[in-house]
Amino acid sequence: MKEISVSELKQWKEEGKKFQLIDVREPFEYEMSNIEGENIPLAGVVIEAEKIAKDIPVVMQCRSGARSANACMQLENNFGYNNLYNLKGGILAWAAEFDSDMQVY
Repeated sequence: MKEISVSELKQWKEEGKKFQLIDVREPFEYEMSNIEGENIPLAGVVIEAEKIAKDIPVVMQCRSGARSANACMQLENNFGYNNLYNLKGGILAWAAEFDSDMQVY
């Protein structure tokens, strides 16, 4: 599984790189704090796989990186995705490095 750091993700955003960001946390978590990804909770990733791009890089993100890693594995194993990146450290790493005011739990 490929991984991306929060620094690399920030660089992609700043450069205007075309990619899709999927937040696999639950809606209440997403509402508390997010980094502007599309919210598809882990339980719905396989069901809603058609919403996840295959032709551009896709960054999967959660609180710490565990659920998003699970989502990557499910999509790679069941649908043959090869363009997925797991965000190392998830939103906790983003908050620690770039947004100390972000509400995390």
